[in-house]
Amino acid sequence: QMQLVESGGGLVQPGGSLRLSCAASGFTLNYYGIGWFRQAPGKEREGISCISGSGGKTNYADSVKGRFTISRDNTKTTVYLQMNNLKPEDTGVYYCAARMGVNSATLTSSEYRFWGQGTQVTVSS
Repeated sequence: QMQLVESGGGLVQPGGSLRLSCAASGFTLNYYGIGWFRQAPGKEREGISCISGSGGKTNYADSVKGRFTISRDNTKTTVYLQMNNLKPEDTGVYYCAARMGVNSATLTSSEYRFWGQGTQVTVSS
């Protein structure tokens, strides 16, 4: 059974950092691209970062470029999202999702088949 579990969320002050983890089980991670999405209260879910199965391609939303870094360790079946210089507008529930894609990376949520349950990130002073 394919499963994705996010962790690492929490409360952080503006300017702080968090590292989110997405642990995968039940499938061969390197065949799948992984995306990170977030949903703020009252807003639609948005794609913020993604990485291909091979790790060779990444993509970021303009709102997080230069602040967030996605990486993956296929030996540990985990994908990470390092978030630096966090802003209050980064607050939301963060989800990771998986799609078949060794060499492609997309932020289109409809392309993703498997989703985790989410982890809350709150940026506030």
